[in-house]
Amino acid sequence: MEIAITAPSGNVGRHLVGHLVRAGVRPRLLSRHPGRARAGWGDLVDARAVDLRDAAAVTEATRGVDALYLIVPPGEGDDPVAGYVEAGEAVAAAIAANRVPRTVLQSSVGAELRKGAGEIDGLARVEELLDRLAAADPGLAVTHLRCGYFFSNLLFELDAIRSGSVSVLLPPDQRFGWVAPADIAMVGASLLLRPDWSGRHIRAVHGPRDLSWNDAMAVVGEVLGRTVTVQRVEDDVMRATLSGAGLTEAQVEAIMGMSTGLRDGFVPEQPRTPETTTDTTLGAWAWAELRPALAASD
Repeated sequence: MEIAITAPSGNVGRHLVGHLVRAGVRPRLLSRHPGRARAGWGDLVDARAVDLRDAAAVTEATRGVDALYLIVPPGEGDDPVAGYVEAGEAVAAAIAANRVPRTVLQSSVGAELRKGAGEIDGLARVEELLDRLAAADPGLAVTHLRCGYFFSNLLFELDAIRSGSVSVLLPPDQRFGWVAPADIAMVGASLLLRPDWSGRHIRAVHGPRDLSWNDAMAVVGEVLGRTVTVQRVEDDVMRATLSGAGLTEAQVEAIMGMSTGLRDGFVPEQPRTPETTTDTTLGAWAWAELRPALAASD
């Protein structure tokens, strides 16, 4: 079985590579930095230098692939959503040209809105591109993983956590799904290793339970042995801060929308069920990854 993974060195990809190797698969890793992707795995993986925005390169790298796990990185230009579309179009062209039978897209809760969720709108556009392929060709199957908020996003908040106060746009008591990247990888591996599904599917990955920012910082504080409070920031203040840091208007709105678009009564399209609930708790993740990351940055 030939399985390809994009962004194999990321928070999810690195776990997914391990699952596939241990299952006896030699995954094909598509990366702009193949040496980094190969590190630690050697000949157990087939690492290839590929830029997802280069349609010809992606087509060549996915020849003979039975299943693709697609992580679309944000664009590096002035408009992150446009960057997602550019990569999505290149990958969709490769899937169609090579008739890749199964694709698992790492998407996000909020993509169902299609518009108004900032950077998540880019994933919505990629969902739509893949949906059109599946509708046009019954031999091309796709599953969208609508993932909750990654625990690993807290690694961008190390300075704030160390200071004892984290600033957020959402109401601090609004609960939503938080999930460990390793659990997303486990769900992804289960789909990639199964050859018996077809059509279009959506699978939510909501993590073990919904948490508010207040809940999450209480867990983090307990693990770290310190108090971490949550401060809500007004939208205009955050926009001004991001603009002052040199971000373009499109970049600012891409960041803002991931919070502002998912409040005011937003409910995920896929409910929490035993199928969409995963195991790793925030406390376990914080002990294993946040605590040493904070210590290393002191």
